[in-house]
Amino acid sequence: MPSNRLLRVTAAVTGSLALAAGLTACGGSSSASDSKGGGEKVVTVYSADGLKSDKGDGWYDKVFADFTKKTGIEVKYVEGGSGEMVQRAVREKTNTQADVLITLPPFIQQADGKGLLQAYTPQGADKVSGANKSSAGKWTSVVNNYFGFIYNKKELATAPKTWEELLDPKFKGKLQYSTPGVAGDGTAVLIKAMHDFGGKEPGCEYLKKLQANNVGPSSSTSKLAPKTDKGELLVANGDVQMNFAQSKSMPNLGIWFPAREGGKPTTFSLPYAAGLVDKAPHTENGKKLLDYLLSEDAQKLVSGVGGGFPARTDVKPTDANAVELTKLMTGVELFEPDWADIDKNLTGYVDAWKSATGS
Repeated sequence: MPSNRLLRVTAAVTGSLALAAGLTACGGSSSASDSKGGGEKVVTVYSADGLKSDKGDGWYDKVFADFTKKTGIEVKYVEGGSGEMVQRAVREKTNTQADVLITLPPFIQQADGKGLLQAYTPQGADKVSGANKSSAGKWTSVVNNYFGFIYNKKELATAPKTWEELLDPKFKGKLQYSTPGVAGDGTAVLIKAMHDFGGKEPGCEYLKKLQANNVGPSSSTSKLAPKTDKGELLVANGDVQMNFAQSKSMPNLGIWFPAREGGKPTTFSLPYAAGLVDKAPHTENGKKLLDYLLSEDAQKLVSGVGGGFPARTDVKPTDANAVELTKLMTGVELFEPDWADIDKNLTGYVDAWKSATGS
């Protein structure tokens, strides 16, 4: 494994590890009134994309409806790239609109660093592994997930195996990844390239070469899957949960994990992490929602409905999706990014990527 400050710890992802990667709680939501916010029965969520479905059958669709039925609290939902959601919350800091913020790393750490989050430990957070929650209680993962790539199974007989294969001219204008620094999954492309190639400079040097085939920027990763399914793209980035869920209605999507030539496929945990927004207009309702997202009832739906991995370590699904996800992750090496380093140096890493690619 490359020895650079960005990363530490490499371990094989086995089926049991993939499905046990987990988290939290038994959430009970009681009365719907909110002591902070005039008793309004509403809670506003700003979230990264991937957990809500346009067809209304995603994990958010189900658990938000169940939460409203249980508590009478309506969920207002705003979606965008992880970085986009953090920046929106920053702009609204003097007139806070969101109650709960849910993003992928390193943007949840960025949100904390910008003073956007207040400490709250949801019910069941004791069932979340230490790496998947803030030691200061500022955020807790609610759905575990892994970074990945997708390809069109109809146009390509087999998935590409290596980063180097993506430099082939056949991918020119047929490859796209979301923008680092804006989208969580786009930032993950940069993180994985830095890991696999051994640091910022070699990682960016590779992405400079890849730029010859890249379609261009995209603020939202979820928009790349339909293009890949239709054959407009042959390869794009994504994440396992979102793409697995999308593949149920997009039959040409296949998920894969790039390796460096001569190496093994790698990935890393990229959970949906949730925090209570500082000075939230409906703080008590936000707490109730966080409790519910980590409840056993909600966590048991993560794989079967959402196509993801439960955040709670004590929830171990055995549904068909869970079995398929275990098979998908078997044999893929898992590394743990140094999120503190990435949070501290993210601007520098993104600037290096921009300089290398001319973006």
